[in-house]
Amino acid sequence: MTSSVFPPSPILATAANRLRHVFVRDLIVPASVGVWSHEKGRAQRVRINIDLGVGEPPVPPPDRLDAVVCYDRVTRAVRALAAGEHVHLLETLAERIAAVALEDPRVRNVRVRVEKLDVYADAASVGVEIERIAPE
Repeated sequence: MTSSVFPPSPILATAANRLRHVFVRDLIVPASVGVWSHEKGRAQRVRINIDLGVGEPPVPPPDRLDAVVCYDRVTRAVRALAAGEHVHLLETLAERIAAVALEDPRVRNVRVRVEKLDVYADAASVGVEIERIAPE
């Protein structure tokens, strides 16, 4: 299922700012999240979108995985966070995802959108989006 209501990605890849855009789009994972009693003790479907503004080196990186920000590492970390302890707020999950992404010093900024997919029958999703900038 794709997110037809998700707005276009921000322009993160810019030559002028030496940024490339690494992203994960519409990752759906089970997560134990929510403040209501019926949300505790059970996982629900959550869709996660991540946009990373990654600083580019002065020359193109070599054709090696260790030379780039790896989207697989990011998605594995997101899955681990989602499978971890119960959190009350989507905002908390989004902040944790952003913090993990910013652990890589090449990531200058991150935008995270987290959506619950099965809250209302008459709504595609509910959620939160945050943007965080790496400390200088």
